[in-house]
Amino acid sequence: MSAEHALRTLIVDDEPLAIERLAILCAQTDAITLVGTASDGEAALRLIAALSPDLILLDITMPGIDGISLARTLETVTPRPAIIFCTAFAEYAVAAFDVAAVDYLLKPVAADRLTRAVGRVAETRVLEMGRSRVGGGAARAAWTEEFWVPHRSEMVRIAADRIDRIDAMRDYMSLRVGARDFLLHQTIGELERRLDPEKFIRLHRSTIVRRDFIAGLRHDGLGIWSACLADGAEVRIGRTYLAKVKALAGR
Repeated sequence: MSAEHALRTLIVDDEPLAIERLAILCAQTDAITLVGTASDGEAALRLIAALSPDLILLDITMPGIDGISLARTLETVTPRPAIIFCTAFAEYAVAAFDVAAVDYLLKPVAADRLTRAVGRVAETRVLEMGRSRVGGGAARAAWTEEFWVPHRSEMVRIAADRIDRIDAMRDYMSLRVGARDFLLHQTIGELERRLDPEKFIRLHRSTIVRRDFIAGLRHDGLGIWSACLADGAEVRIGRTYLAKVKALAGR
């Protein structure tokens, strides 16, 4: 990546030695241009407003505004900087991916892990730039290509293309991948916004499915339609979503 396209990066950490180590790693990474550092959340917010960084290398445990709270605050920022958490504590991983972090790196951060994480941010940025050109300058966030979900004592990476269906279960979403289900703590509305509408479609206020997982459509003669899925299941289609679903069949 050329210097002009390098990710403008902000380091946020309350430990001077951690900032120094990350700054050295950034200097060794061509895809990064370091634009500033902050030692607490309040200072970070001021610098983000002033500098509009592309990427934030963010600690979690800090005085005042912690890293998770800072990431939630940034959900309303446009364009939202990408976030890579750099922390000494493994137990915050679930909360970190709930705020759409790109990656979660444990200290001391290894150079190769940082390079891979930054590479994913750079790839997403290239997609955004391409969509902006195609859309006549109307930028749009890249669709989420993978999810990190908790499963027993680990975090599992799931490619979005592998998800057959998503069902709302109170405060959690059930991601069906083949015969397995994984729980993700997000709203169905947020997931719908993150998924590529060319690949996924909402059938009901509580159900999203992958388009090619729909085997057919059926109606009962009384105006009630259902989607027949590849695994033999049927899902009733909500009236709000019926027109888009029927458009799949050219109706």
